[in-house]
Amino acid sequence: MIIDIEPVFNNEGLSKEFDYNIDLSAETLGASAPFTSPVKVRGSVFNRAGIVGIDALASMVMSVCCDRCAKPVDYPFEAEVSHTLVASLNDEDNDDFILVEDVKNFDVDALVTDDIFLSLPSKFLCSEDCRGLCPVCGADLNEGQCSCKKEIDPRLAALTQLLDND
Repeated sequence: MIIDIEPVFNNEGLSKEFDYNIDLSAETLGASAPFTSPVKVRGSVFNRAGIVGIDALASMVMSVCCDRCAKPVDYPFEAEVSHTLVASLNDEDNDDFILVEDVKNFDVDALVTDDIFLSLPSKFLCSEDCRGLCPVCGADLNEGQCSCKKEIDPRLAALTQLLDND
């Protein structure tokens, strides 16, 4: 969404609300396309005491696979977007501020999309206590134990011989 935020930059106390959907269905995460439904974005650009900022919340339900058991999961997720916007920077290496080069055509989508990907969890799980798959036979350990014999660490194999001698 492109919005004109020049009035916000020029008028202390002014804010501009936005509420729209982003289509991220073309975006991929690894080998999958998890954004099967639009991402709902709601927020505002505001000027408080001469400091211009943006606060927004992006809400979505992602279709992903559990990283432990590989079951498909609908994963509800919210990403907070909060930045201070500036029209110019003295220090180009400063990451505390977002430089807005064109205040008449500010692209909210790019900022929100970046923040969504930066705040995604490193693992998606179907539940916190997911036991995953057996590394030997591939059985789903959430449905019960498998019949595989637990492998013994080769470093401890000598100790098992002591137990077998008794």
